[in-house]
Amino acid sequence: MVKLIVDSGATKAEWCLLMEKGKKKTFFTQGISPYFLNKDQIIDLLKKKVLPKLKNATIDEIHYYGTGCANIENATLVKTSLQAALGKINIKINHDLTAAARALCGHEKGVACILGTGSGSCFYNGKKIAKISTGLGYVLGDEGSGAFLGKKVLQHYLYNIFEEELMAKFDTKFATSKNEILEYIYKKPLPNRYMASYSMFLAENRGHYMIENIIEDGLNEFFFQHLLRINEIWKTKVHFVGAVAFGFKDVLKELCNSYGFELGSVLKNPMQGLVTYHQ
Repeated sequence: MVKLIVDSGATKAEWCLLMEKGKKKTFFTQGISPYFLNKDQIIDLLKKKVLPKLKNATIDEIHYYGTGCANIENATLVKTSLQAALGKINIKINHDLTAAARALCGHEKGVACILGTGSGSCFYNGKKIAKISTGLGYVLGDEGSGAFLGKKVLQHYLYNIFEEELMAKFDTKFATSKNEILEYIYKKPLPNRYMASYSMFLAENRGHYMIENIIEDGLNEFFFQHLLRINEIWKTKVHFVGAVAFGFKDVLKELCNSYGFELGSVLKNPMQGLVTYHQ
């Protein structure tokens, strides 16, 4: 049986064609967010970027895990778009938290968290997600995410809070202006992805107290607003997946110690765990 496994965040999507005898082919495309892309745009993306990579492979099942797909309308939009572009294949749609839970916990109980462009957390009972700490998206929530941390970087720059050294480094790296930043955030598509791109400034300037404060405060906000609402966290491990989690796992370890949580796995992306789960 040939399976196509898809893990799509807001920024990028990873595709893994899982073939017989364990052979696999992996490739990446732009992320598919049903909040930002309509059906025609998704189909166009699939036909231009995905179909050429599949090279007429006969696919039996598609296991799609995507941001925004906890919403039934969004999940239906993605499913119908996949069928329109790839054919009437057996398609199972799940949201990104299910991907995180299956990749991180397998068939064991655990708290699974996403810290990427966006953020989210849940308690997984070994079979399914039993409790979700509700996310509110990048405008009202997404605490600890790349978009959340990137927004803090932009605030420090635009409000002139950064010390002179950091202001100079920011100017050198990004060569932008207040007007251009506001244009991208308020008038152009995918502002969450744009804001998240500035979180790399934190990773590149570790050690400066202002940078460390932004990272710790942003991740602590995630712990306070979300993880403390999951009562099961005191009886099981808490796992993390995502570029932000992987990049700042030292801070996550310190926060887990301070809160009394047991830290489990920290992965950059869930695909390998998903492949193991579906094999």
